[in-house]
This record gives sequence, structure tokens and C-alpha cells, in this order.
Amino acid sequence: MTSYGVLETAFRAKRAEGRKLLVPYVTGGLRGWQDALRAAVAAGADAVEIGIPFSDPVMDGPVIQQASQMALDGGATPVSVLQEARELDVEVPLAVMLYYNTVHHAGHERFAASLRDSGIVACIVPDLPLEESGPWCAAADAAGVETVMLAAPTAPDERLPRVAARARGFVYSVGLLGVTGERDQLANTAVELARRVKGVTEVPVLVGVGVSNAQQAVEASRVADGVVMGASVMRRMLESGPDAVGEYVAEVRAALDTL
Repeated sequence: MTSYGVLETAFRAKRAEGRKLLVPYVTGGLRGWQDALRAAVAAGADAVEIGIPFSDPVMDGPVIQQASQMALDGGATPVSVLQEARELDVEVPLAVMLYYNTVHHAGHERFAASLRDSGIVACIVPDLPLEESGPWCAAADAAGVETVMLAAPTAPDERLPRVAARARGFVYSVGLLGVTGERDQLANTAVELARRVKGVTEVPVLVGVGVSNAQQAVEASRVADGVVMGASVMRRMLESGPDAVGEYVAEVRAALDTL
């Protein structure tokens, strides 16, 4: 029998119950981030993706860039964010999103161990291509940390099974080409790619990038197993604070529960 990691086990179980998966993104190290994360969990998040602030976040649009810069200006580092993550006593799996430079700088084995020791069960490294991911994935696997792999809308059909085979936790189905941020409508590519990925794997498939409100989350989740939501969550955090994050996650959760 195949054994899955903490995140994938939880996601597969919830999917089997008919629940759509909701993963909000919170920038680590930003003032109030732990409160925002707890509010998101209380409001029905199935896992939370913690962003490790980075000075050159190539995948992120203006909202998450701003949050990341504010966290850095406040003194946040990968080490400090992981230390603060240890204080989070929440009932759902926690993942981190970070750029490969951070992993490389720390060293694969050391960084994987630091994630595990901080209670982080999964990792998303958007700028690490599948072809170069072997050494990191081996270190992460050995530490019991699940490496989520990204599938891009431009990926040819023959590539998707390879991405899915390497993915742990879930496949991050990238909703559109370009940076993170809110969009007026869900990109056509979002549903189309999710359908293609779902066709080649049993690993849970979540759509992220450009899922901007409850209605779009529902639209994406009609095909996908759920959604990752970042910019729309962090805009509320920056404008109104942690309570607004909880209210928004509750609104999206209620919408997803209609499916």
C-alpha cells in the first residue's frame, strides 16, 4: 500500500468525503501573520501556505511583493519565520512557499530538516524546474517534507504525468501565465489545465494564481480538487488585518461547500 505524507493523506481523505480544498496563502513574518493564519484555519482552511519573504519574488505580483517587502523591512528572515511557525498550534497541515535561492543557501538536507523541525510538512519552490528538482526532492523526501510540484498552462501533455509523478501533497495547477494577483475573471487556462492534470493523476490537484474571489474558487473547483488563494487574502490582510482574512476565508469556504 502506498503511504502518503501528512498533507496528501489529509487532502485525499477530505476529497473522499466530497470536500473541496481551500488553501489560503499568508506572508510569514508580516506583523500579525500568525493571527491571520489562525483566523484562516478557524474559518475553514484545509491547509495554509506560508510565504517565506524574499527580496526578488519573481512569481509574485504587487500585493504579495508589498507584503513580502514589509515583512523583510520588519526584519523577517527564513529562520525567524520558521521559528514563529513553531508557535502555531493549528489542526491543519502547513506548507511553505519560497524561492530556490533560500533552499540552496541553507543546503538541501539542512533546510529540509529545519522545515520538519518547525512543523512544516510541505514545500512549494516555484522557480525550481522539474528537471533540476532531484537533489532537493530527495532531501525533502528523506525528511518527510512533501514537495508540491507546479504544472504550467504551457506544459505539453507528455510533461504532465512526469510532474504529477514527482509531486507530493498536491499538484499546483498554475491558473495563468504571469505573476500572482487578482483578476476580474478566472482565466480559461485555469480550468483547462486542471482538467488535463486531473486526467493523468490521482494526486490532488489545486488551482492557484489568479483565483480572486469566492465565485472564481467555485468555478475552478468544479474541475479541480480545490484552490490556493494568495493575493485576495493578502490584500485584505494589508488593508484590514487578520480578522478580515478570517471573514474572507469563511466566505470562500461557504461558497465551496455548495459544490
